[in-house]
Amino acid sequence: MGHDVTLEHRRPRSQAEKLVVRVSRAAPASPGDDGKALALPLGEAAAIGSADDADLALGDPAVSRYHVELVPGPEGVEVRDLGSKNGTFVGAMRVDHAWVPSGAEISVGATTLVVEAVSERAPLAGVPDVPGLVWASQAMLQVVRAIYKYRDFAGAILVTGETGTGKEVVAEGLHALSSRRAAPLVTVDCASLPATLAESELFGHERGAFTGADRRHLGAFERASGGTVFLDEVGELSPVLQATLLGALERKRFRRVGGEAEISVDVRVICATNRDLRAEVNRGSFRADLYYRVAGAKIAIAPLRDRPDDIEPLVRHFAREAAGAELALSEADLAVLRGRHWGGNVRELRAFVERAIVEGSAAAALDLEAPAVASPPARGPRSSGAAEPPSAEATPRYRDARAEAIAAFERDYVTRLIEAAAGNASEAARRAQMDRPYLLQLLRKYGLR
Repeated sequence: MGHDVTLEHRRPRSQAEKLVVRVSRAAPASPGDDGKALALPLGEAAAIGSADDADLALGDPAVSRYHVELVPGPEGVEVRDLGSKNGTFVGAMRVDHAWVPSGAEISVGATTLVVEAVSERAPLAGVPDVPGLVWASQAMLQVVRAIYKYRDFAGAILVTGETGTGKEVVAEGLHALSSRRAAPLVTVDCASLPATLAESELFGHERGAFTGADRRHLGAFERASGGTVFLDEVGELSPVLQATLLGALERKRFRRVGGEAEISVDVRVICATNRDLRAEVNRGSFRADLYYRVAGAKIAIAPLRDRPDDIEPLVRHFAREAAGAELALSEADLAVLRGRHWGGNVRELRAFVERAIVEGSAAAALDLEAPAVASPPARGPRSSGAAEPPSAEATPRYRDARAEAIAAFERDYVTRLIEAAAGNASEAARRAQMDRPYLLQLLRKYGLR
């Protein structure tokens, strides 16, 4: 049985922009494999095996049809055995999952593969735009290429990445560039769906189906007919709803809650998650058959800390979006921002820019975040006979007063907005022409979600 092994390897992020997997030694029975190579851009997975449609097809009879999957990242290549018959080895150790550095040797069957780093950067000039996507990094170049590659993919697409990396923007780009763009894109936030209403939100319900169902309701799949359904945070669905969703995807038909007739609709499904659904499958919390169905094609978005080249264009974009003007930004400011961890990714950067606009510059916002140093108390005796100055209420600083006024406006606006949309965040975001993730952030900020 294999073991999950991680081989630590650190290198500057600016080195390899892609990796090349090359056959350095092949089995005697497959001399034609010698010298075969496969270039892997960062974040793009490739399968190696004996199948004709494998990304790197080998003639080695000891290699399984789909033997191993390799995914290059900023610090090496991720190796995932695909349940091969003879196993995958790094050195003498059999592995199910491992991270290996450039120069590592991977053995599959009787064939040895070598991972080689390539420092050449792919050209950005001439790369087509994706609506709503702001980027300048090599990592996002691969996402853009994947969007164009899969824009009319007939199966389901799974977009993965940490919270705040922009998965919804990628889904919107896929829809906007597809042949389905004239039809609706309907977003369902699976993480915020009440368990009692989740099936109705996806597939609709008939009048009288449950208490409070006083009229027929069309679910997301019907509303998106001819277009795209985007299931955000699909890993949050309950086991029961996972089974229902699987049936709808396999049969391309479903019933409304309380209904008898089956309904057929033509929709493309895009799912997103910040979880590792394969790990969820192993734990039994996500159905394996549903995973294979929703991951017909995969697009992985790197965290912001691994693509610092995107910081400057994103800052300038958010500033223009929020204030219609540029934000004062020095090279020193950029250096600080590029070096941050950005646990909240692009969403956290957007919040920083909005704070910087209130403060007047990125430098002022950075200074505000620095730990405050208390002024030392005045030394020396006070004259016991001196009269105390009359007390007066201090005038607040301009930036504090402005921040308080903006917060009051935001709180009032989003309160009225979500009430008008009957608590539906997706509908509220559409009415306000606002990014739904940002609206959810505001709702949580003011205790409304």
